[in-house]
Amino acid sequence: MVTSDYFSVVKTAGIKQLKARLSEYLRLVRAGETVLVTDRDQVIAELRPVGPRPAPREGIDDLLDGLAESGELTCAVLPKRDWTWSVKGLGFPEGAAVELLNELRAERGG
Repeated sequence: MVTSDYFSVVKTAGIKQLKARLSEYLRLVRAGETVLVTDRDQVIAELRPVGPRPAPREGIDDLLDGLAESGELTCAVLPKRDWTWSVKGLGFPEGAAVELLNELRAERGG
């Protein structure tokens, strides 16, 4: 099956058809075409020529910078050193947890 719009022509193949004619579809991909794989008229995969791979990044900071550059990640407004955290307790008096644990241990005989 061939799907087309004004700008491009894309071939589609159902799973059964792809299995039966895999070599033919791989030749198309080698020639630069893209093939959409469908299952019950839903596109589930895309076969396309391998493009140039980006150079591997060195660390997490480089990875995050790359995601931010591509728009997949939004950087925080505040620098990390200015992040603040506040933790609220459950409102138990100091030492209540230790006291409760001691009671539980006493009940179990330990």
